[in-house]
Amino acid sequence: MTPTDDADADLRTLFGHSTAVFASLHGPEHQLEVANAAFFAAIGRSAGTPPGTALGRLMPELARQGFLGHLDHVYRTGETFVGRDARVLLGEGADAREAFFDFTYEPRRDGSGDVLGVRVLGVETTQVKQAQRLTAEHRVLLEQIAREAPLEQVLDGMARAIEDLSPDVLVSVLLADADGRHLRHGAAPSLPAFYNEAIDGIATGEGVGSCGTAAHRRSPVIVTDIGHDPFWADFRDLATRAGLAACWSTPILARDGRLLGTFAMYHRAPRSPQDADLALARLFTDTAALAIERHQIEQARQAAEAKEQVARNDLAFLLKASTVLADQLDHVQTLQGLADLLAPVVAPLCTVDIVEDGRLRRVACAADTPRHAALLAEAPVATVEDVLVSGRTEIVPAPPGDGDTWARLGVTAHLCVPLTERNQTFGAVTLFRTDGSPFDERAVSLAEEVARRGASAARNARQYQQRVTLARDLQAGLLMPDPPEIPGADLATFYHPAGEGLEIGGDFYDVFPLDETTWAFLLGDVCGRGPAAATTTALVRHTARAVAPLLRDPVAIVRAIDTALGNRPHAHGSDFVTLIHGHLTPTAAGLEITLVRAGHNHPLLLDDTHQVHELHIPGCLLGMIPEPRLQARRFLLKPGESLIMLTDGILEARNTTREEFGEQRLAEAVAAAPENPGAWAVLTAITEAVSKFALPGAAPDDQAVLVVTADGSPARPFPG
Repeated sequence: MTPTDDADADLRTLFGHSTAVFASLHGPEHQLEVANAAFFAAIGRSAGTPPGTALGRLMPELARQGFLGHLDHVYRTGETFVGRDARVLLGEGADAREAFFDFTYEPRRDGSGDVLGVRVLGVETTQVKQAQRLTAEHRVLLEQIAREAPLEQVLDGMARAIEDLSPDVLVSVLLADADGRHLRHGAAPSLPAFYNEAIDGIATGEGVGSCGTAAHRRSPVIVTDIGHDPFWADFRDLATRAGLAACWSTPILARDGRLLGTFAMYHRAPRSPQDADLALARLFTDTAALAIERHQIEQARQAAEAKEQVARNDLAFLLKASTVLADQLDHVQTLQGLADLLAPVVAPLCTVDIVEDGRLRRVACAADTPRHAALLAEAPVATVEDVLVSGRTEIVPAPPGDGDTWARLGVTAHLCVPLTERNQTFGAVTLFRTDGSPFDERAVSLAEEVARRGASAARNARQYQQRVTLARDLQAGLLMPDPPEIPGADLATFYHPAGEGLEIGGDFYDVFPLDETTWAFLLGDVCGRGPAAATTTALVRHTARAVAPLLRDPVAIVRAIDTALGNRPHAHGSDFVTLIHGHLTPTAAGLEITLVRAGHNHPLLLDDTHQVHELHIPGCLLGMIPEPRLQARRFLLKPGESLIMLTDGILEARNTTREEFGEQRLAEAVAAAPENPGAWAVLTAITEAVSKFALPGAAPDDQAVLVVTADGSPARPFPG
C-alpha cells in the first residue's frame, strides 16, 4: 500500500462515521476509489457503487455545473481548489435536489510527487442554508404581524415560505370558529380549490380527518398513510382526488388555551415526520397563533370602536330627539316630530295614533314620498289596539294585514311601540320596514327610547303653562350669578333660555373661589330642559361647590358629580350631563388653568397672535357609563389670551334655511373680535354673530357662554 493509500485510509476512517463528505478519485477520468457513507448519502447514490466508476458517469450533472472542470484543473496543475457555500443540484429531473457545500479539492500525489488523482473533502451546509432562509422568512412574517398586515396575507406567506423551504410539502391553515366547533379555510396556496372548498367548515371531533381530530384533541395528529388511516374514512376519496397521501396536523392554540385553528403539512406519498419536520411545524404553528391572536385583537378593537360609534350615534340621535321633541308646544306637532325623527333612521315609514275623547286618532305620518304618506294616513293598523291594551311593544315580521294598501307600500315587517306616560298608555307609534329586514334589538331599543321621550314631550306640551309657572318659581334660586372679580382675570358670561317664558333650562355655568389663590369654574348642559333639567343643574352646581374645596383635583370633582348623578333616582332629573370644569390660578405670567371635559363641546382658545384653536380634551358624557374616562389638561393662559366655553345652543342656532351656525362660524366670530380684546369683547363678537345669523325670536336650545381672559393685571389681594 502506497503512502497515498494510507492517507486515504486514515481519512476514510476519520470521516467514515461523520457527516463530512470524503471521496478519493483516481486518474484524469476521476474514477471513484473510496468514499464514506456521507458522500453517497449526499449525492443520493448507492454506497455499493463499483470502484473505478468515473465521477462524470456517476454524477453527469456535475459537468454542467462546472465541478468536473475544477477537478480537471486540480489534476492538471496540482493546485488545491476551495469552494465555500457552493450551490449544487444533485440528481436530475423530478428527483433533483438543491444542496450547499463547503469543500476542498486537493491533489493526491505518489512518492515521486506526481499527481495520481484528486481527494474531495467537504461538509454539506444545506441545513445551515435552510436555517438561514427559515430565519429570514420567519422574520418577514413577524414583521408583517407587527405591521398588522391582513391575516390572509400573513398565513398565505407563511404557507408559501414553508413550501419553498420543503418542496415536497403542501401547507394548509384552517381557522376555528368562535365556538371552536368548526374549521374554516385560512390559507392553502398549493392545495386544489375543490379540496379547500370541501373541507371549509368541517366539524372538530374525534376521527374527523387529521385536522378535525387535532383540533378536538388539542394535540398533534400524525397520519402517515391516508389510504389506510381510519381518521380519513369520510375524506379518503377526496384526498385521493387531490393526490394527498399523508397529513400531519398540529392544533393552533392561543396563550389561554383557546383553539385558534390547525396547521397541516400534506405529502403526496406516505411519509412519517422527522424531528426537523416536527420542529418546523411547532415554529410556524406558534407564528400562526401570534398572527391569529393579533388579528382577533384587532377585530375586537374594531368591533368595540364600531359599537362605541353606534352608541355615540344613538346618543347623539337621542339628544337631538330630546331637543326636537321639547321644541314644540303643541302635542300634535310634537308627535309629528316624533314620526319625522324615527323615519327613516329606524324605518322608512311611521305612523302615530293616540286616544282622544275615547277614540283612536292618527295624528302623524312620516314617509319617503307624499304618495306613501297619503296611503299611511288612512291605513288601519290592528296591532295598535293590542299595544294600547297590553302597554307592551309588538314586533311583527309581516305587514299589518293583507290589504292592497300594504302591498302598494311594500311593507314586510312592522314594529308597534306604546306611548306611555305615568304608567298610562295613550297611544302608539308604528314603524314599517320595506326591505325584508327584521327589527333588531338596537332598532327596538332606539324606537322605545325615542317613543318614551316623545310621549313625555307630548304630555308636557299639554302642560306647558304649568311648567312655565313652576320654572319661574324656581328661577330665584337657580339663575346663574354674575361672575366674580378675579385678580388677573377678566370674565364675561351669557345665558339665554330657549322658548317663551321658560327661563330655566339645561345649560349652566358657575365660578367660585377655592382658596386665596385658586378659583373653580364650570359650564355644562343637562339633557332636556324645564324643571327636571333645573333639578339636575342645581345638583351639578351644588355638588361641585360642596366637593371642590375638599377634593381639589378637577378630575376627582367631576367624578364626584357623576357619582351624584348616578346615586339619585332617575325620575328626579335628566339622565345625561355634559360638562367642562376647571381651576385657574393667577400668576405673574398669566392664568394657570387645568381643564376637564366630560362629553361637552370642545373649548376654544384665542391666543396672543389672534389665532383660534380648538382644545381637544378626551372625556365621556356624565350619567352614561360607570366611571367615565376623564383626563385633565393643564396650560398657561397668557395675557391677552381668551378661553371660550359654550353650550351647543350656540352651535345649533339656525337661520331661515335651517342651517346651523356651526363650529366654523363660531371660530370666525371669535377671530373677528378686536385685537387684544377683553372677555366682554370676545363674548359680544360671538353673541352678535349668532344674533345676525339665527332666526329671530326664541332660540331652539338654551345658550350659555363663559369667556375667561388673562388681562395681565398685577395680582390683587383676595376679595373679602
